[in-house]
Amino acid sequence: MALDKAKKAEIIGKFGSKQSDTGSPAIQIALLSERINQLTAHLQSNAKDHSSKLGMLKLVGQRKRLLRYLRQKDIHKYAETIKTLGLKDKA
Repeated sequence: MALDKAKKAEIIGKFGSKQSDTGSPAIQIALLSERINQLTAHLQSNAKDHSSKLGMLKLVGQRKRLLRYLRQKDIHKYAETIKTLGLKDKA
């Protein structure tokens, strides 16, 4: 259930400063959010899939740490990212 290349390229194009930019925090957060959304949909129909649930919780924690880092480094990019993704501001 990994992201396909087309979806990844679309997210990188939307959040990246250039096409070769794949490691910036905003892109990582967007990719994690898409993966979390996929796993959430999967878990709604497969409630007893505990390994996927555990994997999703790890991704949520990783996204939380990246959001905290981005907020410390670039508050404007942080605000833009959470607004685009529809995430809540925990600050």
